[in-house]
Amino acid sequence: MSAAAETLVDNAAWAAGAPSLSVLIPFKGDDPSGLLAMLGREAVAAEVVVLDDGSADPALARRATEAVQACPLPARLVLLARNVGRAKGRNRLVAHARARHFLFLDSDMAPDDETFLARWLALAAAEDAPVAFGGFSLKQAPPRRDQALHRRMAAHSDCLPSEVRRLTPEKHIFTSNLLVRRDVFAAEAFDEGFAGWGWEDVEWGMRVARRWPIRHVDNPATHLGLDTARTLAAKYEQSAGNFARVVASHPEVVAAYPSYRAARLLKRAPLRGLWRPLLKAFALADAAPLPARAFAMRLYRAALYAEAV
Repeated sequence: MSAAAETLVDNAAWAAGAPSLSVLIPFKGDDPSGLLAMLGREAVAAEVVVLDDGSADPALARRATEAVQACPLPARLVLLARNVGRAKGRNRLVAHARARHFLFLDSDMAPDDETFLARWLALAAAEDAPVAFGGFSLKQAPPRRDQALHRRMAAHSDCLPSEVRRLTPEKHIFTSNLLVRRDVFAAEAFDEGFAGWGWEDVEWGMRVARRWPIRHVDNPATHLGLDTARTLAAKYEQSAGNFARVVASHPEVVAAYPSYRAARLLKRAPLRGLWRPLLKAFALADAAPLPARAFAMRLYRAALYAEAV
């Protein structure tokens, strides 16, 4: 991407900043102002770089600019003229980072306490950790009926303590709360061949795990951006091509994943084009029991992935 395709906005503290940690926050359509305000409560040696990945929303750009300028930490806003996608956008963020360690945070996350950055800085200083994932929770996410399915599925498979995540460290890597050392990222950036939603962070973890240890710690942030059932299904539909890319690149790793084994089983089932839409319809049915809807949505995802295996 040419430099002319981006606009930079720095706050008053940026020029003199000497950070030990660069907090990197991409967004598209979401307002990062609340997260910036929360991070600004910690007086630590960190900077914040926020990237608008082509939202094309002048009102949102103004709010993000005001939040960056009001942030007590050194902060920069990068406004992209067009959307470049999740992997390329995060790679662009790194180009503006000045610290030895980066912390990737999604814009819809909220630290679960006021020593969140301080703990990441302590880990970086004590261990010079190559890669570490802090986990995420639903602690601050208000229950909403239209997000009940995603909430149940996330609580079951994503909001896991560190001792569980350590069993398959490369699998539980998400850019929602991820610490990375500069030299590690210089050697292994995100694969910009991924398109749409999903799997680019897990695939990155698979590559990194071959060369560096991946730490899992309990320093969580809340995922506030839960989806409706319909949006979640649409994301799974987008992710099938990315899953195929991971299978092609890391077959020996993916073969151990339950999602892969389920997809292989469903690949042998006849008439997928007839019963797969029925799974989706049941998963979207608000009146159906929530545990059964969650099971149907997982089966629907596996049936989508069956096309990739």
